[in-house]
Amino acid sequence: MSGFLTGWLSVEAPVLLVVLPLVMAAICAVMPKDKIAWLLAFITTLICAVLAFDIVLQTRGEQVLSYALGGWEPPFGIEYRIDGLNAPVALLISAIAVICTLYALCSTDAEIEPKKRAPFYAAFLVAFAGLLGMVVTGDAFNVFVFLEVSSIATYVLVGMGASRDRRALNSAYNYLILGSIGATFFVIGVGFLYMETGTLNMADMADKLAVMGDVSRVSQVAFAFIVVGLGLKLAMFPLHLWLPGAYAYSPTAITAFLAATATKAALYLLFRFVFTVFDPSLEFIGATLTWLLAVLGVIGMFVASLQAIFQSDARRVLAFSSVAQVGYMLLGVGMGTALGLSAGYVHLINHGIIKGALFLALGAFWYRYGIVRVSDFKGLGKIMPWTMSAFTIAALALIGVPGTAGFISKFQLLDAAAQNGWWWAVGAIVVTSILAVIYMGRMLEAAWLQPAPEVNGKPVEKREAPLPMLVGMWVLAIAAIVFGVVPSWPVELANGAAQVMLGGGL
Repeated sequence: MSGFLTGWLSVEAPVLLVVLPLVMAAICAVMPKDKIAWLLAFITTLICAVLAFDIVLQTRGEQVLSYALGGWEPPFGIEYRIDGLNAPVALLISAIAVICTLYALCSTDAEIEPKKRAPFYAAFLVAFAGLLGMVVTGDAFNVFVFLEVSSIATYVLVGMGASRDRRALNSAYNYLILGSIGATFFVIGVGFLYMETGTLNMADMADKLAVMGDVSRVSQVAFAFIVVGLGLKLAMFPLHLWLPGAYAYSPTAITAFLAATATKAALYLLFRFVFTVFDPSLEFIGATLTWLLAVLGVIGMFVASLQAIFQSDARRVLAFSSVAQVGYMLLGVGMGTALGLSAGYVHLINHGIIKGALFLALGAFWYRYGIVRVSDFKGLGKIMPWTMSAFTIAALALIGVPGTAGFISKFQLLDAAAQNGWWWAVGAIVVTSILAVIYMGRMLEAAWLQPAPEVNGKPVEKREAPLPMLVGMWVLAIAAIVFGVVPSWPVELANGAAQVMLGGGL
């Protein structure tokens, strides 16, 4: 199926997704005024979102886009290869980047020092380009390069939250150490694969591994290193220790962007390597899916949900919630069935939308009233009704209330687990959803059912978030409803991704 773009722009779309933000990042870094840097960043992310949407249309119906960099045909040159598995993730990253950049127009004025704002947008575009590069490339070592490009920029962005909270520096350092360990494990795994197959092109690598079968010990070691490395990057329990601090103390726009995209890009890579580079029918991979990923996913669902209940900082509540939601996705991966993979993939998309809306609303609460603690949510529904309404919709979607996107993905996971005979997983999904009612419900109860705070005997003045902040969070909140009422498009994309994963090869 063809997209809506034509000619040169459509042909070059895969490489423009990466090159454009990298070039514009360099320009933003030297801009004398931060508003000009913001405008350049916003236009760049908007163009990338249009390109990504066109690519999604082009890859529907099992179509594959292949772009050979420098005219060197694969497997000898670097190839950007996009299909039904990675195109939706590229669109999610691009769309969230547009919303977070619009949001940053106001939030950076309160959170970033004036002299650091232009470099902030430059670092943001570098992180954005790195995530897109991880997703679209078909070269295993190129994945590592973009993984590091994105990670290094992200460490800087997290550290910039020190203007608001000095704990951001410690969080950035922890993220740096654990992120570097994860990247090291990943590149060691890629090295083993290169030693065994003599190629770095993932499609060619898959073909050669298929010939070797289950007898290659080197490929088994490579698989173990890659799973651990990506597990650190996607915050798989118990490798998630970097995430709560990074989400809690980053600048708000960066927290929302990371929560909605970074772990999703890493999870995509796990999908890619497990199901299209390696053969998931092999015994050692099947055992890893069932006894490692699925089990750790369920444990993470319980432990992180319980931790979220006892957090006093609302940002950390949502951060631990993210670890629990990653567990849902890993449970879908661990099933290894078409329905399970589709359910995990739908949850990947839906959770990016939901958690982005939640963190954007939470940032608006801080922007207006300095609110970060759950106990300070009292009466927020009365003094910031539009912002709190968006937060409420996203919270209900996170819980999995019918009529929201979260219900669709959780129901699919329940169906997949039941068809697989995993009744223990069905119970885990139900119980952890009840735990989500507790940790999200206490914020909603305080906001809507408790009286607004008073100053000198008078209620606090009603003040909404600025329009650029409201627009982004409401776009995501509305999407959480639309994809719950009419879920056909994300489900179709997820089914296409599952077909790629189980279809044998890239």
